[in-house]
Amino acid sequence: MIRAERARRLAAEAAQSDVTALVAHLKLQIEKLRRELYGSRSERKARLLEQMELQLEDLETTASEDERAAEDAATRAGADAAFTRKRPARKPFPAHLPRERVIVEAPESCPCCGSTRLSKLGEDITETLEVIPRRWKVVQTVRERFACRQCERVTQPPAPFHVTPRGFAGPHLLATILFDKFGQHLPLNRQSERYAREGIDLSVSTLADQVGAATAALAPLHTLIEAHVKAAERLHGDDTTVPILAKGKTITGHIWTYVRDDRPFAGPAPPAALYYASRDRRQEHPERHLGGFAGILQADAYSGYNSLTDPSRAEGAVTPALCWAHARRKFFELADIAANARRGRQAAAISPVALQAVRRIDALFDIERTINGFDAAERLRVRQEASAPLVSNLEAWLREERALLSRSASVAKPIDYMLKRWDRFAGFLEDGRICLTNNAAECALRGFALGRKAWLFAGSERGADRAATMATLIGTAKLNDIDPQAWLADVLARIAATPQGRLPELLPWNWTGPAPSAAIA
Repeated sequence: MIRAERARRLAAEAAQSDVTALVAHLKLQIEKLRRELYGSRSERKARLLEQMELQLEDLETTASEDERAAEDAATRAGADAAFTRKRPARKPFPAHLPRERVIVEAPESCPCCGSTRLSKLGEDITETLEVIPRRWKVVQTVRERFACRQCERVTQPPAPFHVTPRGFAGPHLLATILFDKFGQHLPLNRQSERYAREGIDLSVSTLADQVGAATAALAPLHTLIEAHVKAAERLHGDDTTVPILAKGKTITGHIWTYVRDDRPFAGPAPPAALYYASRDRRQEHPERHLGGFAGILQADAYSGYNSLTDPSRAEGAVTPALCWAHARRKFFELADIAANARRGRQAAAISPVALQAVRRIDALFDIERTINGFDAAERLRVRQEASAPLVSNLEAWLREERALLSRSASVAKPIDYMLKRWDRFAGFLEDGRICLTNNAAECALRGFALGRKAWLFAGSERGADRAATMATLIGTAKLNDIDPQAWLADVLARIAATPQGRLPELLPWNWTGPAPSAAIA
């Protein structure tokens, strides 16, 4: 009786865990559908989804543990399982995966009567997904020599182009090293340790030599992407800090990004991301980066961009456009009800002015979601009809509220931030190509923000430049929905033998897939 009661209790706990996990799963699906339907790309929404996924992972694990405990208790009590989780139907495994048949031997005679007259009726197949550890191989490139019996000359086909001079690493190995280091933020010392566990001795210096040679080989593609980005009508720009090792200490360097993404206004040009590295944040860097560019620059209010807007600039003045999400964030910090609830008594009072500002700005974002992906003319028409009155009312309301606030009021600072730059915030009402946010650039820098925790610092200024070069290639491949590692492997195998005039064929948006491999005898 005790065992049966314990089994019933564990079954009830397992059922409750299953319901909790199911609710979390459904909430996550709803948020993902909202994000896909309305196009919300805010950092807060992304963090919310990540938090919900982590919570779901923990709840699913707990539910599985409770189910297993209930099954064990029911078995010990001599009863049938009182609870079984309802799992969603599993998708079939991809058809391209190889299948390995493991046949369970059938009995030679009937277990019922002992007769050997058995005939096969069919078979039941249970598929299990398995992974095979990475396999290493040595590719031997054989060049046969022939002697002519008539002229006694020896002939031999020329050696194929190698990825790197006197290199020993194949293109797939090089692509793995590069993508792990710059795409997955796995330092070379950790890669070397992992290879050693697999029986391959590749020292850090050896890997570093290959990284340097491969980066130099890929430099022409970086140049082509750079020209493509700078030819844009509109760019997103932003920067983030990167520690750089310098003479026994680290200095605060910066990684800059400029993203060309014309998809929000149905532009035909493929998206691309361009990165640069610098040891500081002086004004000269964006001036050098954007030499020759005279379009629209969406960025924050960093004063280093001001010289680009000078009408006397030789290339022409850059048109600035500011980020409404950045301005909204300043108000949201003063009106975050959920955060204040977590802080308890130490929380500051919710600002009603900030809360109202957030609601008014959110109304503009609601309109933008309905026209995302439309052409520039249609976007401008909708903005003039629907957004312009809201922007005019918001400006008037902000000025009225600011007149009633003291200089020490916490909400006065974000209001002043907007009002002093109002023409650059309202620029989207005059040009359908301008976006309401600079999220494209902020998302492009997210990898460096995460990677800083893994590799701690760049080893030198040259190292930061290499990271920027490889981030340009990998980031552009991702923007074009291309597998960066597969693309790098194919490009590294072909770039040495590709004429200069045909290099654009290797760019991510022109890439058609890996070339067929050579025959192996």
